Amino acid sequence: MNHYTGFYIDRPLGNNVFSYEERENKSIYVPELIEGTLCDVKIGEKVVFNEIDDDGNEVKAKGLERMVEWDTEDGKKVYIFDNHNHAFYFWNDALHQNLFKRGCTLVHVDQHKDTRVPENYDVNTDDMDDVFRYTNEVLNVGSFIKPAMEKKIFSELIIMDSTYSLKENVSGEYVLDIDLDIFSTDMDYIPFADRFDRIQELIKGASVITIATSPYFIEQDKAIKVLKELFSYDII
Repeated sequence: MNHYTGFYIDRPLGNNVFSYEERENKSIYVPELIEGTLCDVKIGEKVVFNEIDDDGNEVKAKGLERMVEWDTEDGKKVYIFDNHNHAFYFWNDALHQNLFKRGCTLVHVDQHKDTRVPENYDVNTDDMDDVFRYTNEVLNVGSFIKPAMEKKIFSELIIMDSTYSLKENVSGEYVLDIDLDIFSTDMDYIPFADRFDRIQELIKGASVITIATSPYFIEQDKAIKVLKELFSYDII
C-alpha cells in the first residue's frame, strides 16, 4: 500500500512545528510517491518546509513535485524525497520487503547528525499505517535516526559529516542514507571531489539507499543536479 498520495499537514505536527505560531503560512505539503527513475525527480510548486530564519524572514521552501521509488538497473532500491524524516518510513518499507537484514549498519552522510530525541518512541514498526503516522506526525527532519536505532532496525550508526568521518571504513552490510545538503555551500570546506567520490563509492556498495533533497538547507536545482551526477554510472 502506498500511503504517500499527496497531502497537507496544517497542524503543528512533524515538520510543521517549526516556528508554527510565528509563521504566516500554516501548512506544508507532503508529495505523493511514485515508482520511477531519476528523470521523475523534479522541483514542485508547493511549500514542503516552512521556517523563520535567523534574520526573522519566513522561508517557504518548495520541495519535490513527487517522491520517487527507483529500482536501479544494478538491483538497488533507491527512495528519493525532500524532508529527511521520511527516511524512517522507507527504511521500514524496505525492511518489510527483506531488502536488508535487520540490525545492519546505517551510514548517514549529511551536513547534520539528525540524532535529536523525538517526542516519543510510540510506534509499531510491524504496522506500516502506524509507521506512516509516526513519520509524519511525530518525527521531523532532525529526529528520525534515534527511533530507527531504538527499534533495532540498525545496530550501528556511522555518521559522515566531516573530512575525517568521510574516510571512515565501512564493512559488512549497510543501508546508505544521503542528505544532499552535504553539497551545500556550508560544506565547501571539504573539497567537492572528496564528498562526491566517497558517496559514489558508498552507493555502489549499498542495496538500499535513502536520499533527502532537504529544501530548506540546499537549493533544490543544485541538489537534483548533484543527485543525477552521483548515479551517472547507472542512468539509462
